[in-house]
Amino acid sequence: MKSIEPSRWSRVAAATLTVVLLGAAVSACAPLVVGGAMTGAFVVTDRRTSGAQLEDQGIELRAANRLREQIGQRGNVSVTSYNRRVLLTGDVASEQDKALAESTVMGVENVRGIVNELGVLGASSLSQRSSDLLVTGRVKAAMIDARDLSASAVKVVTTRGTVYLMGLLTQREADRATEITRNTQGVQRVVRVLEILSEEELARMLPKPSENEKATLAK
Repeated sequence: MKSIEPSRWSRVAAATLTVVLLGAAVSACAPLVVGGAMTGAFVVTDRRTSGAQLEDQGIELRAANRLREQIGQRGNVSVTSYNRRVLLTGDVASEQDKALAESTVMGVENVRGIVNELGVLGASSLSQRSSDLLVTGRVKAAMIDARDLSASAVKVVTTRGTVYLMGLLTQREADRATEITRNTQGVQRVVRVLEILSEEELARMLPKPSENEKATLAK
């Protein structure tokens, strides 16, 4: 598969962003999505610190509120924040609104960088939105089934058949997550919005086993 650069990558020097084409052309219709979706309860295996998780929730909420004030009915923008880096997906009416959305979110406290994947397109159909939800479910299920990947470490967002992967992963994990996603039914394109860790960095992040767990493993 050939990797190409995404349409826009702003002030995210430490992250890796890769686009992988999967044959079929991306649909011309953009999805109607609601910005600022809050995440649920914290997952124990989430590699972000608890502070970063709280800040991501706050970023999504504040950004969504500001976008409603600035963009209004001229677009449908979804805001996904991971480790203080923000992915913008959805649709807006013009290139000016696309730039306005980015500058608006960049002004939100704690935002470290933005990946602006907004389309200047018409609103997507209900069937397209339903298809995107189905694709996300399939990708997550495939990652859970894989025994060589921590599915909880990968955040999956789907828009117009394009799947965005976010997370703190090693290169091996990033490649494995991409392989699983590209082989999932309904996926047209894979975009990796990832921070790549060394194996040593990952080992330092993971919780150390207790003495009881060490004794169990030694048996």
